[in-house]
Amino acid sequence: MKAAVLHKFGEVPQYKDFADPSPGKNEVLIHVKAAILENVDQMIARGEHFASRQFLSELPAIVGIRGVGELSDGKLVGFSGMKAPYGAMAEKVVVPNESTVLIPDGISAEEAVALPPAALTSLFPLKWGVKIKPGNTVLINGATGIAGKLAVQIAKLLGAGRVIGTGRNQKSLQRIKELGADTVLDLKQSEDNLFNSFKKEVDRGIDIILDFLWGYPTEILLKSIVPQEINLNGQRTCLVQIGEKAGTNLRLPANALRTSGLEISGGAAGITPAFIQEGTELIWEWLKEDKLHMDIEKVPLQDIENIWNRPDFQGKRIVITP
Repeated sequence: MKAAVLHKFGEVPQYKDFADPSPGKNEVLIHVKAAILENVDQMIARGEHFASRQFLSELPAIVGIRGVGELSDGKLVGFSGMKAPYGAMAEKVVVPNESTVLIPDGISAEEAVALPPAALTSLFPLKWGVKIKPGNTVLINGATGIAGKLAVQIAKLLGAGRVIGTGRNQKSLQRIKELGADTVLDLKQSEDNLFNSFKKEVDRGIDIILDFLWGYPTEILLKSIVPQEINLNGQRTCLVQIGEKAGTNLRLPANALRTSGLEISGGAAGITPAFIQEGTELIWEWLKEDKLHMDIEKVPLQDIENIWNRPDFQGKRIVITP
């Protein structure tokens, strides 16, 4: 079979022949229809992920940690849990029976592999973490990324009255307005202008912040939340930390917590298996009702070497199709 084969950590996977996998006891053979290319796949292949040598315990090996494919009866399933040296970016995989999830009818392999994980990053904290209420104002810091675009839509679907999105790319900022953002803020402004833009929205009231950036933009945002005078209005703003695309650290002054009503929590706080199942089922329903949209770029497996290190996916999720 053909596959994306890695020979050495740090190299680019190559489109090559590889021995077909053979199912053992309690395992199933799947014909791959779509596999996802994410940052974690690239980190694993570079040897930079903490579990690189767990996923790729022997080389050469096939890259990719999850995908969607067809069983012998034609049913579409999501899969993971391949044993080294096998991975998802191949024409066939073998996985344990319990490592498959049935995909509902009416959902494509590309949507099924690409959308749910990214959507759950905002669905979890909004629905079960900070428990969004109808009419709440939600600011999504880093809304022009893949997960951020979904967060805009999910906030609206869960009843947000107003959604504010931030980003650096004008085309992408226009895109999130099309997806439901009421206001967009350009992070490329000068520091003073960015502070003033944030302050204007803070003065109108922000209930929830989903933060995909951290670093400098979030530092300016937190600065704008600190009140300039005593104001006992009982306002609380819940910031959910999800990503760190703009940096791993920031300066957090004490008064940002002491006087502002700001509360900070992690995006994965309180997740349970029951929430994962309920959340995934909700996402399937939204997909079937055409209420969730993701920009997906399909790339043939044979082009893996060309796409692997492309520096900018332009807000699209890359799906590899054998």
